[in-house]
Amino acid sequence: MTVPGVDDAVREKEPVTERRLHPVTPLRRAWAPVAVLIGWAVHDPDQAQRQLTRLTTTTLLIALAVIVPAAALYGFLTWWFTHFAVTDTELRIRTGLLFRRAAHIRLERIQAVDITQPLLARVAGVAKLKLDVIGTDKKDELAFLDADEARALRAELLARAAGFAPETAHEVGEAPAQELLRTPPGVLALSLVLTGATWGTLAAALVVPPLIWLATHSVWTVLAVGLPLLGAAGASSVGRFVAEYDWTVAESPDGLRIDRGLLDRVHETVPPGRVQTVRIVEPLLWRRRGWVRVELDVAGSSNSLLLPVAPREIAESVIARVLPGATVPPSLSRPPRRAGRCVPLWWRGYGLAVTDTVFAARHGLLRRRLALVPHAKVQSVRLVQGPWMRFWRLADVHVDTGANKTVTARLRDADEAAELLRGQAERSRTGRRDALPDRWMAQP
Repeated sequence: MTVPGVDDAVREKEPVTERRLHPVTPLRRAWAPVAVLIGWAVHDPDQAQRQLTRLTTTTLLIALAVIVPAAALYGFLTWWFTHFAVTDTELRIRTGLLFRRAAHIRLERIQAVDITQPLLARVAGVAKLKLDVIGTDKKDELAFLDADEARALRAELLARAAGFAPETAHEVGEAPAQELLRTPPGVLALSLVLTGATWGTLAAALVVPPLIWLATHSVWTVLAVGLPLLGAAGASSVGRFVAEYDWTVAESPDGLRIDRGLLDRVHETVPPGRVQTVRIVEPLLWRRRGWVRVELDVAGSSNSLLLPVAPREIAESVIARVLPGATVPPSLSRPPRRAGRCVPLWWRGYGLAVTDTVFAARHGLLRRRLALVPHAKVQSVRLVQGPWMRFWRLADVHVDTGANKTVTARLRDADEAAELLRGQAERSRTGRRDALPDRWMAQP
């Protein structure tokens, strides 16, 4: 006969097998002393140049003979003193060479486990495991593990978080996934070309540096202004293409899985029940093609993008998987015409719709953004009315979510806003009462 409480206590007292990271990890850690020297040189380049000119060839060789073994020893020791273990109730991570740190992560508080493979890690066959934990802003990580071990550990942690017993969690394996969408590279490239931010940053990078040169005739000033602008232009075009290349969304019992990346491969999970807001972004030049971009606000998670570009019909079908039972309102009501007295012209970009499942608010005339907030995720609702808005009997209704974000229905009629305030408070209470718990879905 087994007694659950006694058996749990016995299992907790059993010795836990600690594991180390992959042997390639010291190579990553060894860069820390070298990075300190590079940071000093970048911070004070004149002083670094003067110091280098004073050194002889023999001194440089001696310095390299000291720095390289020291960096290697540092990498080895930090790897040697890093351990992790999975117990019946938590994931334990012990790190630190001089200053020790022990992280005890409760398994039931894990909401997502992502696998990241930078380019060199893909060549070496290793991967980085990142954990999203409820109540923490910073992700804990295990870098690096063997790629197969990382996938097996991810499956085990998700099985434990879903409520599987420790004895069977090893046998569950990775949950099957059904592909919902794959973004073609040509569509992604064309969408970036048709994005105003890409051309805006590129135009600034080409126009501003010559103007700075005419005004100052200083090369350093031109470089100080031009290089960041070129970097921003590259990040908004080539950088996004590389990061969002081969974007794939698949559905699994763990949630929606996202695979992406040309050089660095990233495997993310949108945890079920934790999505607070879905935003449908519609740039002006995308509308004729019917394309949209879908962004997310997820409580306690850094995952903020669901779809980089997709036809609106497909995007709405994927949104229905993220927000079960929710539908995108077919039409929204504009503010009254007197709202133009407060915000000329741009008031036409605002809209509102309230359905049985979501609070939907739109803003933006050229680049439209439609935010969908499930009633169960609304933490508070506020009515804001300045003196000029009171004069024209208008008000804003702010809806706050669990991701510390706010969705606003702007320039509504004052009576409508007051009714919306009362009604939304009741819908939120009812939604939280009827909502399913934020738990991992059962494995099939």
